[in-house]
Amino acid sequence: MGFVKITEQDSNHNNLEQKSIVHLLEGIHQEDKNAVEAVGKVLDKIEVLIEAVVTQQKIGGRLFYIGAGTSGRLGVLDASECPPTFGTDPNQVIGLIAGGDYALRNAVENAEDDPHQAWEDLNAYDINTDDIVVGIAASGTTPYVVSGLHDCQSKGIKTGSISCNQNSPLSGVSNFPIEVIVGPEFVTGSSRMKAGTAQKLILNMITTATMIRLGHVKGNKMVDMKLSNKKLVGRAEGMLIVELNISQEKAKQLLELHGNVRNAINASKNHE
Repeated sequence: MGFVKITEQDSNHNNLEQKSIVHLLEGIHQEDKNAVEAVGKVLDKIEVLIEAVVTQQKIGGRLFYIGAGTSGRLGVLDASECPPTFGTDPNQVIGLIAGGDYALRNAVENAEDDPHQAWEDLNAYDINTDDIVVGIAASGTTPYVVSGLHDCQSKGIKTGSISCNQNSPLSGVSNFPIEVIVGPEFVTGSSRMKAGTAQKLILNMITTATMIRLGHVKGNKMVDMKLSNKKLVGRAEGMLIVELNISQEKAKQLLELHGNVRNAINASKNHE
């Protein structure tokens, strides 16, 4: 099968400006469900990529995400959530967006057209063959991302990808390609919608499953999370109350002494 830009095909929904709000919402919701189902069809591909990420992380390698526009923002978001959620080093998962941090809040659409910038951005982090780079591009054609993965492969660096078109150029430069086919967008070409939703779901899977495999979750609890606000301190206290069968006051003391849930549990059990 040849390459077809399904993400740019005409919406299955017409005359949107004539629809009531509830009919608009019903249409968007149906397409969102299609995105979830599409992710379910590629779990085997996601599994293979995650296994590779875990392998590289275990030897001290880093996970890089590269993308432009919505895809880049989603990668930066997923990377930025890892330290507070799993207590990881900020350099363990790194998100890079075409146009730099300015592009997180502003459209720098032509930034994605530079085929050399991704390698320069990655090289600023002294990228090496212990690392793995995942390119994110709904179209699978973004020069910043495609050229970035091509450059990585030429240097022996493992690559993965998340795209929403079959047989895209991006998949061709990816060791572990994921093609999640969500179909045409509700608003034609607006891939921030269900293509973005599908990408976000997959990114959630990649880092969550990876961090579980690396031991950052106990049972189903985020025992390594950073206690950076009152909500998270309260959650941590609740974990200790249940795990150790102690009072809230004792839980509070343990957290103040040991810094996080895991250390508090280990110290208490070692003391017994």
